[in-house]
Amino acid sequence: MLMVRSILFNLAFYANLILQMIVLTPFYFLVSRKRAFAVPRNWARSNHWLMKTIVGTTFEIEGLENIPEGGCIFAPKHQSFWDTFALLPWQKDPVYILKRELLWIPLFGWYVMKQRMIPVNRGARGKVMVEVMERTKQEMANGRQLIIYPEGTRRPPGAVPEYRYGIARIYRDIQVPVVPIAMHPGLFWPRRRSVRFPGHFKVRILPPIMPGLDPDTFFETLKTTLEKASDDLLIETVEANPHLRLPPTVVTRLAELRAERA
Repeated sequence: MLMVRSILFNLAFYANLILQMIVLTPFYFLVSRKRAFAVPRNWARSNHWLMKTIVGTTFEIEGLENIPEGGCIFAPKHQSFWDTFALLPWQKDPVYILKRELLWIPLFGWYVMKQRMIPVNRGARGKVMVEVMERTKQEMANGRQLIIYPEGTRRPPGAVPEYRYGIARIYRDIQVPVVPIAMHPGLFWPRRRSVRFPGHFKVRILPPIMPGLDPDTFFETLKTTLEKASDDLLIETVEANPHLRLPPTVVTRLAELRAERA
């Protein structure tokens, strides 16, 4: 039944994406950008409903009160495609720095451009990155929330963290609060796999790291804070879902944590 539910969910997920993009295109492109954001926000909500109804996966969010007013940077753990859209219903006006190739996808790329997302060539250096940073500053000046994955790419739950220093440079240059977010959706929606697992997990929004620290201090603070919260939440999630099939990275990390805390 697990594979049947997973297949049904995957079919429903992509059908939902394609149908909503086609049916709601006239509305999306005729209204203002901020009003049009209702479309991806409601798409995210419908995905949560599909996940709950078909797979049996639910989640809750802790710490919404930690999101500051105005411009800020969200810094979530990145384990799954789920976390690229999951928080949209709770974000007022998000902006992503994303690879430019996504703009080449028919219709989807037009949706992205409508929301003024910031495309970048991943191999870019020098002048191009300066232009990206200037564009980011302009968008953030309007009170938008920038989403950055500190590790840059999806990592398996429990894997040794590999933080990239780029977020420290952005923190230094933009001077807004950074909100770390711990979560383990990769236990339920694994990367590079089609299977989806039932259960319940938490998204934990941590208190913001305020601007003003030097980049190195900020970087170490972010890593220490987010990894501590992630480890605590990993133990909680596994204990609350004893049926889960744990990947080797989780088995190893749990053994390390239990030895440390023994």
